[in-house]
Amino acid sequence: MKILNLYILKSYTTRLISVFVVLMLIFIIQTFWLFIDEFAGKGLDTETILKFLIYYTPKLFPLVFPLSVLLSSIMTYGSFAENNEFTAMKSSGISLQKSMRLLIVFHLILGVSSYFFSNYIIPLGEFKYYNLRRNLAKLKPALAITEGVFNEIGQINIKVSKKFGEDNRFLEDVIIHEKSPDNKNRVVIKAKNGELVSASINQELKLILFNGNRYEEIYTKKPEEKLRYKHAKVSFEKYIMNVDLSNFNNVDLAEEKYTSTYKMQKVNELYASIDSLEKKFTKSKVTYADNLIKTRININPKLVDLDQKKSAKVSSIYCENPNPLTFIVDTLYNQHILTLNRASNNIKTIIRNLESKKRVFFSNQKIINLHKTTLNDRYTLGFSIFFLFIIGASLGAIIRKGGLGFPIVLAVLIFLTYHYIGLFGKNAAEDNTISPIAGSWISVIIIIPFAIYLVNRATNDRGITNYKFIISLSDIFEKIKKKAR
Repeated sequence: MKILNLYILKSYTTRLISVFVVLMLIFIIQTFWLFIDEFAGKGLDTETILKFLIYYTPKLFPLVFPLSVLLSSIMTYGSFAENNEFTAMKSSGISLQKSMRLLIVFHLILGVSSYFFSNYIIPLGEFKYYNLRRNLAKLKPALAITEGVFNEIGQINIKVSKKFGEDNRFLEDVIIHEKSPDNKNRVVIKAKNGELVSASINQELKLILFNGNRYEEIYTKKPEEKLRYKHAKVSFEKYIMNVDLSNFNNVDLAEEKYTSTYKMQKVNELYASIDSLEKKFTKSKVTYADNLIKTRININPKLVDLDQKKSAKVSSIYCENPNPLTFIVDTLYNQHILTLNRASNNIKTIIRNLESKKRVFFSNQKIINLHKTTLNDRYTLGFSIFFLFIIGASLGAIIRKGGLGFPIVLAVLIFLTYHYIGLFGKNAAEDNTISPIAGSWISVIIIIPFAIYLVNRATNDRGITNYKFIISLSDIFEKIKKKAR
């Protein structure tokens, strides 16, 4: 039995390592092509590119390793069944469960190890990858501009909807936030088109904008002037900006100053962050609710401005048919109209405030949910590895194929179903549709009964489905149809 267990373990681990290496290489190559635009034209050496890929590799582990386990187990046990090795085992009194004992212990160890890997190696890889990518983006401003998001270049933040042409220097739908000397964004520039032109060697970037507007907030310390003069607007057909890049390319690729993302945090740090964020979130909701309750809508007619009353009197005095009764009626009517308008404006302001605060609360809740799903992902990886092995081994024994054809197709289909169920759960948890715990564990919860079902079918030498049961159901339906006729 010991020799048999070692043989099964050797056969399985050999396939597992081979499949894992091949899949990881495929995903790394895909990653390289995904980020090729960020590498191109920046004069990066091979060492830096390799560092980037190595730092990114731990992010691929939760995707590649469970698939490798599922595929290897199907191939190993399918090969045993195809070569009649299972028949020999059963004739010796060794069932499927007995043949899986050593591998079950092996995957329990892998599950525990995966927790430490996801808790220490993946956050470290995310930290290294994130910092290196941010530093790489600073090397060439023309290539640091990513479509659809704001990109910081020198003293400006620029967003474009599309890049095209030679070296992607032509831009469409340009939005620029220009920082003032006090580091405030008081200038906003919008243009339909733009062009990037390098002026001097890495010292200045000339940005030519076409057909747009320049908005500038009027800075003043007087509140009354802020209300009267909010901003200045200037339209232009052509606008040239020169961005100072004297310090832009002085980039230390080894600099590691970004440490705040939830993906970089370990389990204990995630617990602390979640606790802190929830306390702040609860406090902000309570504070806002208290302030909202204290807010009063002014509907007292006595508080109508004197100037408004005066204007109402004057309008009534100079009417076509002035008389005391008309004067009284018109004055009261105007007072009520002014009061109702004021109340209506107050209500509209409160509604807008509520809608704005709702978006803020949703964003805060979303951040908390992302922390919680990341925390639960640290634990789900080990369980998914274990139960995917059970599914793969059972399926291999049932389908009796150990080659690279049908087992691969079946493994990929099962894994994609598992993976996308997990993505659906996480997206739903992120939007607060379901709890973060349910969103992270839903894929594992679904595969557990499936694994138990397949083990039972494989142990009893049955197929994936009970065909006799299906036939009996079809007979019942046929009898119902005949009676209905």
